[in-house]
Amino acid sequence: MIKFYYNMAPNPMKVALCLEEMGLPYELVPVDTRKGEQHAPEYLAINPNAKVPAIVDDGETVFDSNAILLYLGEKSGKFMPAPGSKGRGEMLSWLMFVASGIGPYSGQAVHFRNFAPEPKEYAVNRYTFEAQRHWGILEARLGKQTYMCGDSFSIVDMAVWGWSRLIPFVLGPDAPKQFPNLQRHLAEINARPAAVRALALKDKHAFKAEMDEAAKLAMFPHLGKKVA
Repeated sequence: MIKFYYNMAPNPMKVALCLEEMGLPYELVPVDTRKGEQHAPEYLAINPNAKVPAIVDDGETVFDSNAILLYLGEKSGKFMPAPGSKGRGEMLSWLMFVASGIGPYSGQAVHFRNFAPEPKEYAVNRYTFEAQRHWGILEARLGKQTYMCGDSFSIVDMAVWGWSRLIPFVLGPDAPKQFPNLQRHLAEINARPAAVRALALKDKHAFKAEMDEAAKLAMFPHLGKKVA
């Protein structure tokens, strides 16, 4: 059985949806990042980068959410084109777009908007601009077709869903109005039984909710070490 190291953040939720969509049995292993559990030696042996999610599948360890989606897609043969088939390059391109653009810029927009100390005007403007730009590219894409890779639901849609649920937190409460196609896409995925089951994981474990000083140091270790 797959061991799934998770919390309820955007990247682990991509994998939760993927596991549920593919019908793969898994064991939940909560990692409470606000308590610093991602820095424990036992977890660093699984993911040296101290991030969630990660999976261990019959001795095979995979970390980074997008790598996990690819691994599970290839394992199951579902929700992605087979190697060498038409559409494979398109799928990989959009999956990496989410991995290298949507996730990092949205995450930095959240950090500087909500957690960074002053002064931060330049950083907030830069990362909000880039997050909006990247989301705008997806908005245009989804205005032309039902899913990210055409008419078929794929692991790319799972990757987008992990973050699109949090657009109000990333860009502000009025931001969803700017992205009607993304909101349509989000609603369609939310209605899928696998998404309902993935979201229900919130009831499986109580993660720390407080963002106190200890949580900030666990989440943002640079706060405790000046290097520049």
